[in-house]
Amino acid sequence: MSTLKAINVVHPSGTVTNIVNDNAGNITVGNNLTVTGTATINGAAPITVAPGAFGNLLTSNGTAWISQAPANTPTSSGLNRLINGDLATDQRNSGAAQTIIAGAALAYTVDRFYAYCTGANVTGQQIAGATPNQYRYQFTGAASVTAINFAQRIEAFNSADLAGTTATFSVDLANSLLTTVTWTAYYANTTNTFGTLASPNVTSIATGTFTVTSTVTRYNVQIAIPSAAYTGLQIVLSVGAQTSGTWTIGNLQLESGSVMTPFQRIIYSDQLAQCQRYFVDSNPGNSTIAYTFIGYSPSGVGWPIGAIPLSVTMRAAPTISTRNVALINASSLAIGSTFPNYFYGSVTVSGAGSYTVTLNYAASAEL
Repeated sequence: MSTLKAINVVHPSGTVTNIVNDNAGNITVGNNLTVTGTATINGAAPITVAPGAFGNLLTSNGTAWISQAPANTPTSSGLNRLINGDLATDQRNSGAAQTIIAGAALAYTVDRFYAYCTGANVTGQQIAGATPNQYRYQFTGAASVTAINFAQRIEAFNSADLAGTTATFSVDLANSLLTTVTWTAYYANTTNTFGTLASPNVTSIATGTFTVTSTVTRYNVQIAIPSAAYTGLQIVLSVGAQTSGTWTIGNLQLESGSVMTPFQRIIYSDQLAQCQRYFVDSNPGNSTIAYTFIGYSPSGVGWPIGAIPLSVTMRAAPTISTRNVALINASSLAIGSTFPNYFYGSVTVSGAGSYTVTLNYAASAEL
């Protein structure tokens, strides 16, 4: 047997060293390596795994490596900066249809999301989705509609770290009439102060379109967030003349980075608590009385009914509205001072003795 001893192997007409040998048995290949027979590594053939679908993970089943979708287990982490992205929490309507009034101020729909339209009124509603997507939100068009918008404002606490980076927005969309959905990203000019529809206080970051069909499909876009956008973000989806048909939306996600990851599902109780930082209903979708106060007072005087606690500490002192109010031996319920975790009320007592106040309330500290 002959032995060839060489350190470098070079093609006669080449300039690149094809093979370099060292005295430890290592070989360095200068460029591509082509194997025409069967290659082995430590006696075993290399394994080739097809990449599979976007977002798959390479895992072992004990005998082979496979590409498979990650388990979408509900978590409490904050990858998604949009709260209630799966549209499951609906304290205001409990799944009932809601009329969005054309040309009116923005109207909150499912928790954290608001809508507005022009030209004519439209109907919006939380609807059932297909497994594993429990809910979607759907608008039903009407004659003379010129635009529908669906959006969320993101508090600076939850978005300031995105300033000066790239973020990815992803969403499930379908439309039975139109083929274009426009997305637009803004930031607040003043921290957590976005203004109104009539007088906005925002700066546009970027805008673009998704080409959609009647089949629910997932879309994504990368957005360069400017360094000045540490004051809160606003993501708006819009369509034009939805004069008939339906526009379906689901699984909205805004995350850090330039790669879309699978939609992050949040444990429902945690998601509800996140929503209640901005809006709390004492008894969503139910006329059963949530608060009862019984007191004693002289007649004909304004009398406090005590501090009414809120179920969570809200973002700011909320605006309070009441319903299902019932007064016994009292009149003129008035809401007094409000605080992030409670508010005061008072009544005028009709006659000396005991009185009773029962009510439900809604507290809003939306951006």
